[in-house]
Amino acid sequence: MTEKPKRTPAGAPVGRRAMLGMLGAGAAGLAAAPYLQHGWEGFLGAASQVDATGITGLLPNPGGFRYYSVVGSVPRKDETNYQLRVGGLVDRPRTYTLPELRAMPQTRVVGDVVCTDGWRVDKTPFEGVKLADLLDAAGVRSEGAAVRFRCFDGAYTESLTLEQARRSDVLVALNMQDKPIIHEHGGPVRLYVAPMYFYKSAKWLSGLSVTDKVVPGYWEERGYAVDGWLDDADRHSDAA
Repeated sequence: MTEKPKRTPAGAPVGRRAMLGMLGAGAAGLAAAPYLQHGWEGFLGAASQVDATGITGLLPNPGGFRYYSVVGSVPRKDETNYQLRVGGLVDRPRTYTLPELRAMPQTRVVGDVVCTDGWRVDKTPFEGVKLADLLDAAGVRSEGAAVRFRCFDGAYTESLTLEQARRSDVLVALNMQDKPIIHEHGGPVRLYVAPMYFYKSAKWLSGLSVTDKVVPGYWEERGYAVDGWLDDADRHSDAA
């Protein structure tokens, strides 16, 4: 014979009361989730700054992103001390502050962030200044063929051909996921190259130089493809 559930003084079955308790705990967990995620992201970001092994880059993150730096510590920059230097084979070299970049026309691009390590974050919005606009303002000389990027971590570099750099889906990005890019995500300014693997989107961007040829970047010197196209990318120069 099946035993009937014992009743509490209020008359509700114990099983139902437990279920309601679990649902309540679940609701509280959902309400707290953004705060817990923010705390975990902060921990990962801080830990990654002192992790020379790269192990923190393998830890799961509810937001989908991983934190990785090629150096042990990266200085923090903000509107008081950030600068982006544009130079090389250009007629009008210039240094931009963060407020000056924010005052320029902004373009929004939504793309899939894909890492060679296997993780991805689909439909991620980025917003910033088209790299093509900065190049036009600088006046690229006729011998210019590529762009080399430098980062204020003091180690990372990247490169694009001039044709790739002029695409409308390549940004000097100031916002990610509709918020200013935080330090742990490569802020306050990073490169975003929508049609390529994420290693091409250099974090902590501090400068770009027009060169007469492609200069392999940090990971290209370690065996990565110079043209890091995603498999389904539209490689035409006018693609957006």
